Amino acid sequence: MVVKKNDFVEVEFSGRANGELFDTTSKEEAKEMNLEADVKPVIVSVGNEMMLKGFDSALEGKEIGKDYSVHLAVKDAFGVRNPALIRTIPMRVFREKNMNPVRGMTLQMDNQVAKVISVSGGRVMVDFNNPLAGKEIDYDFKILRKVDSDEDKVNALQDFFFRQRFEFSIENGKVSFRDEKIKPLVGMMAPKFEEMSGLKLDVGEGKGVEDIMKGISSGKGDGGDEKGEKVVEDKKVVEEKNQNVDKKKKEGIDKFSN
Repeated sequence: MVVKKNDFVEVEFSGRANGELFDTTSKEEAKEMNLEADVKPVIVSVGNEMMLKGFDSALEGKEIGKDYSVHLAVKDAFGVRNPALIRTIPMRVFREKNMNPVRGMTLQMDNQVAKVISVSGGRVMVDFNNPLAGKEIDYDFKILRKVDSDEDKVNALQDFFFRQRFEFSIENGKVSFRDEKIKPLVGMMAPKFEEMSGLKLDVGEGKGVEDIMKGISSGKGDGGDEKGEKVVEDKKVVEEKNQNVDKKKKEGIDKFSN
């Protein structure tokens, strides 16, 4: 069976930069990275960039069950290094946060994971580039199966968009999330979610996506209630979870930034 664009498939893979492993779905290889997370094959929608652009493109046209390799140029991987993302920050900024920066230290700043590359007097040079920016990447992969279950598709998209899973039900082609308070948050992702899954999303009565976005931007719901504030709060929870996941991944690939 040949994989086509928009197919949902389960993929196992290992990614390397300069021959060094930086990402894998193999538990054995994860030990090489000292990665304690419960790694496993992932489910993605082909052609929708749920993986790196170059890797995603390589999935289309491949046969299920066969072993493949793909080499990604810098532009198709993590992109070129941007000198503008190397910034000098006064030491007092770190002192105010009770932080003692040292060379090689990975830290969270401005909702980004960054690396300290030098400390000199009252100045700290920090690199906000992805540690794999500017590097060519190699992936070994196998497409294990085509995914037909709507439940598996919804969970795969939850993992991609939300980095967590909410309880839901599917009836007559419509996905309903059981926790009412997260429906506005789900509504923000509805257009792409529906396009990729082929399912409709129940985002609540009387509130379209545009209304939801207006409520979020103002920090209030209709009539000055607290609904908009709750949406912002839920959005922040998801963002914090995303940052923690990204931080763990960056720690796993930190050695490539030198």
